[in-house]
Amino acid sequence: MNNRFNDGSAGDANYGTIGIGYTSYRQPDPHIEGFIRNALGDARSVLNVGAGAGSYEPVDRNVVAVEPSASMRAQRPAHLPVAIDGVAQSLPFADASFDASMATFTVHQWPDLKAGLAEMRRVTRGAVLILTCDPARLDCSWLATYAPEMIAVEARRYPPISAIVEGLGGQTIVQPVEISLNCTDGFSEAYYGRPERLLEPGARRANSAWSFVEAGVEERFVDRLSRDLKDGAWDAQYGSLRTQPLFDGSLRLIIGQP
Repeated sequence: MNNRFNDGSAGDANYGTIGIGYTSYRQPDPHIEGFIRNALGDARSVLNVGAGAGSYEPVDRNVVAVEPSASMRAQRPAHLPVAIDGVAQSLPFADASFDASMATFTVHQWPDLKAGLAEMRRVTRGAVLILTCDPARLDCSWLATYAPEMIAVEARRYPPISAIVEGLGGQTIVQPVEISLNCTDGFSEAYYGRPERLLEPGARRANSAWSFVEAGVEERFVDRLSRDLKDGAWDAQYGSLRTQPLFDGSLRLIIGQP
């Protein structure tokens, strides 16, 4: 799907709507950030594609950010560079312009994954980093029981890891990224041990999959989870997650070298 919404969103989600209050729930998580910093190595110039509000942009490097959504560009904090209005499949840079490039939680929004990855590879001298979710592992979360329709949407939208590996070419490493119990980046699995947070409308809105489910699905999810938290049914089955320090879910960091 190749929609350009009123705020310039280039993918299938309207961030003019779901981007409202996004940064209240989606803050870079230090544990995840460590994986990205290690993968960037000593790269000094970094391109961030689908940069959004700037999560995981290293502040100690020379970063150029590209983001098509006006509402997301407007939420970037003052200490980060102003993002360029652009899309992954048509990057306005010369070949080998950057030491490294990165794309976090964005490839599932791209209308042309192959073209976007090829463009990142073209403009990058070194490592290309893709932080994404493996659709084959989305059913590891308790959300697959409580919100199967939302998980099905996510599974359809996220490209297979093999497609990203193929698109990057060269030498590629796929790293599992475990999620910490108090993860500050509120994608759905971030609340694996804090289910109450997903009763907050803002927390669900900050996960674009909820904007694609049919009418009534979200309400049924809230009703069921509220009931099961109140009567203890959720804790009876999943309560151990409340103290589990790390969760190996679907999050993956793909590192491609030329």
